[in-house]
Amino acid sequence: MLSIFVPGAQGLERIDPAATQGIPEQAVWLDLLEPTLEEEQRVEQALSIGVPTREEMREIETSNRLYEENGALYLTATVPYKADTLLPETTQVTFILAGTHLVTNRYADLLSFKGFVTYAQTHPASCSSPTLLLVGLLEAIVNRIADVLERVGADIDAVSLRVFPRIGGRGPSRDYQRELQEIGQGGELISKARESLVSLARLVGFLQQSGSNRVTTEARANLRTVQRDVVALSDHATFLVGKAQFLLDATLGMVTIDQNNILKIFSMVTVLLLPPSVVGAFYGMNFPYLPLLHEPWGVWAASGMMVLSALIPWIYFRRKGWL
Repeated sequence: MLSIFVPGAQGLERIDPAATQGIPEQAVWLDLLEPTLEEEQRVEQALSIGVPTREEMREIETSNRLYEENGALYLTATVPYKADTLLPETTQVTFILAGTHLVTNRYADLLSFKGFVTYAQTHPASCSSPTLLLVGLLEAIVNRIADVLERVGADIDAVSLRVFPRIGGRGPSRDYQRELQEIGQGGELISKARESLVSLARLVGFLQQSGSNRVTTEARANLRTVQRDVVALSDHATFLVGKAQFLLDATLGMVTIDQNNILKIFSMVTVLLLPPSVVGAFYGMNFPYLPLLHEPWGVWAASGMMVLSALIPWIYFRRKGWL
């Protein structure tokens, strides 16, 4: 789908691509979302550029992601996708600065793009040039990553409270499988966010070092703000990784302690029942002459010995603090 945006008095305005021939000269942003071959060719012919394919966008080499060709800047970033689901992913977005136009090519409907479009429709200053549009989109992506990291941090804190309850609160959680799943989910989101932040840091650095006169002074100042945000979020993501790893190790330790306590109970029960079993086995032998065998009170004496043989170890273990 091709979306064409032009600057208006109130802000960014969308026009119907079918109502125009070619690409309007006043168009400042051309957004390709899962484009068809015809839509790609329409943009390429109008701007004399080449739109990268999906396979080319997935290349990880810097030379294939950040480069200048025929006077146009090509910038590809990795962005988190489906961050609110159980299966978070990453997707690639390519930004192309070509003359007075910004072209974006993507294969995912990102919340950051939707939010920026809504914002730009009421803020005309944000769409006065393609570079300001690019910086605004980068800020929206960074803000989205910040929201994801904030949510992951809150989830990790909630898991920590369940695994390590505060003094006077409820006992620790026993559903450790659920806790491990939530920690793993949070770690996966952090990994996706860090991957995106690394690509954004490379993109912003390349754009700042670019000698292109299309990057205005105002845009460069905003880029410095974006760069500081990316660095700060990278540091916060590193902190969350350490916190998640500590919580993972601690949860596994709690699982081990729980298992040891269960084995301890079985071991104690086995030890307590062993002496009565010996007494019972002794009087169950088929010998005609056994102590107390023919006495009328012999069964009660044997029962008393079995109870006593279990009671003495129990008292001993209690005094040692093993129970």
